Amino acid sequence: MNALHIKDGRVIDPANKVDEKRDVFIVDGKIATSAPQAKVIDATGKIVTPGLVDIHVHLREPGRSDKETIETGTLCAARGGFTSVVCMPNTSPTADNTGTIAYIKQRAAAVAHVNVFPTGAITKELKGEELAPIGSLKKAGVVAITDDGHCVQNNDLMRRAVQYAKMFELPVMDHCQDYTLAADGVANEGYWSLVLGLRGWPAIAEDMIVMRNILLAQDTQWQIHCQHISSANAVNLLREAKKRGVPITAEACPHHFTLTDESLKTYDTNCKMNPPLRTDRDRDAILEGLADGTLDCIASDHAPHCTFEKEVEFDHAPFGILGLETELALSMELVRKKVLSLPDLIAKLTHIPAQIVRLKKGTLSAGSDADVTIIDPERKWTYDVGQSASKSRNSPFHGWQLQGKAVATIVGGKMVWQE
Repeated sequence: MNALHIKDGRVIDPANKVDEKRDVFIVDGKIATSAPQAKVIDATGKIVTPGLVDIHVHLREPGRSDKETIETGTLCAARGGFTSVVCMPNTSPTADNTGTIAYIKQRAAAVAHVNVFPTGAITKELKGEELAPIGSLKKAGVVAITDDGHCVQNNDLMRRAVQYAKMFELPVMDHCQDYTLAADGVANEGYWSLVLGLRGWPAIAEDMIVMRNILLAQDTQWQIHCQHISSANAVNLLREAKKRGVPITAEACPHHFTLTDESLKTYDTNCKMNPPLRTDRDRDAILEGLADGTLDCIASDHAPHCTFEKEVEFDHAPFGILGLETELALSMELVRKKVLSLPDLIAKLTHIPAQIVRLKKGTLSAGSDADVTIIDPERKWTYDVGQSASKSRNSPFHGWQLQGKAVATIVGGKMVWQE
């Protein structure tokens, strides 16, 4: 019998409305009510939560193992306290067919440190022209469909995609970007893009597709999940839609509620992301959206890139940053700033994202998978991107003093990371 006894921690399990000092028992990979002769882990002064869940991660495999692999990306996840990640389909070849999904699942079974759940593409090769075989992708094991990194511009095609997804009970996740409005922008259209001479990317490029998705979700009565929301107007649109009962959900990323476009003033390409960092007003709206539940969960949009790709002129650098190792600490700032209570934050990192993509994760209920994260909320540390588990180094948070850290990550009853 493989048994663990996590002792004397503050257990926060929002799915079961638990927030109290108690013990957690694990037997043979499942949460149990007791565990005789178990190995004891002292969690005094620590927070014990269901394993954290990130539903927006780029693992780059297959195709770009120079940037990241399933092995290195999931080690980043484990070090960040995440026990389950949902990986995006913009691989090479694209995850728009059953063969690529089978490869991802086989590689994950062989080398992943945490649970990996693949998504499938909405359209073939993410081109937005022809639907991918959604039914076959569901049978192959995808948990959602998305063209993340791209956005389907054809509204009729997107409507049919949502209708098909409904037939197969698959959530639809969408990167909200109107190409004609965003054009070739590289930074938020506003004061800093003007001062720095960077091509502007207006927030309305996001708002337009968010509104499109609200109308489609309302029309089809099926869930659409809006990824990495960055615009104040988009938050307001989502809030009003939710009041009307539209089946729409959304996520926020730590970089969008931590940084603004002022961070671009040194032309640091590690601050170049999609959608771009926006204004103080936008950041405040994201914080309000997290506080009132308009933005359902937090996700990293972990997007590794090689150093040589980022060390170029701002216009030519790829969009994206690392996120898995800093996500928890940056999110815990929301508790210290009284934006969220600690249980509300844990909910946005556990059972709520799990529910969005219909995973049986994010809970410490007896009999559930023994995915557990132990967090030291007082732990102060400095993020050194040179010590990252990732194969890439593209983070704007290098050298930041952070507080709050996962000190142990348990997946299926097995300790996959311990500091």
